[in-house]
Amino acid sequence: MNINQIKCGLHVSISNGINLAVDRAKEKTCNTFQIFTSNPRSWRSRTLQINEIIKFNKKLHESGMKPVFSHIPYLPNFSSPNMIVYRKSVKSLVEELNRCNRLDISYIVIHLGSHLGKGRRIGLKKLTNAITTAFNSSNGKAILLLENTAGTKNSMGSTFREIQEIIDQISDNHRLGICFDTCHAFAAGYDLRNTTSIGETIDRLEEEIDLERLKVVHANDSKGKLASHIDRHEHIGKGYIGNNGFRSILHTDIFRKLPIILETPIDSQNDDSKNLAQIRKLAK
Repeated sequence: MNINQIKCGLHVSISNGINLAVDRAKEKTCNTFQIFTSNPRSWRSRTLQINEIIKFNKKLHESGMKPVFSHIPYLPNFSSPNMIVYRKSVKSLVEELNRCNRLDISYIVIHLGSHLGKGRRIGLKKLTNAITTAFNSSNGKAILLLENTAGTKNSMGSTFREIQEIIDQISDNHRLGICFDTCHAFAAGYDLRNTTSIGETIDRLEEEIDLERLKVVHANDSKGKLASHIDRHEHIGKGYIGNNGFRSILHTDIFRKLPIILETPIDSQNDDSKNLAQIRKLAK
């Protein structure tokens, strides 16, 4: 696969109209992208107007940028023992599935949440019930991508085995896939710094999860050291994974064939364009 065939993009804004996300992705030379379909810091989601849905779908079709990924907002916690938060979270997921159905978005990345100290078994039950309820209560057919976590306190899904356990508990699991976040994996203890360690990580992944479920890579360097459980994204090559790690990741068949979405910082050091250019340089 040559560099032009690699699907690589960014998380782009929907400010002033969701259809403008396609324009922003094109301007930044993406050939795939990720969005929030609503305000990520609010429980309320604005109803999408039919004209903006039509514009989005038309622009998306004309751009050829597929697949497109939606990311669930920040507030939902599908593993929460707090029933008020839990019910709002399930409602949010149902709405997201329905919106993505109208927008012709096939994948929704979700964070798996925190059991808030009540224990992993309770968290697992809440999480799997939330996903099952959302599937049964929505019209959308998008695939939910379970994003691996960094292993912060009380979080769900920081190991491949835990993610497979979640998948096993859901009967309609053909609609489940995996989003592999490099920063989170590294912070959780999966070494990605060179070809050998990446091979070992893939072996562990293959032992515990069907590799066909991998649908996208969130490419983020890590501010935290290996197994630090610190969820802090860093610019590509500037963190503890480093350029050598990302070069090795991008030249590994299983990852190279997947769409790559960057969620790197924007600050005085670097911006989206520079991180995207760096990924493409390392992929050559």
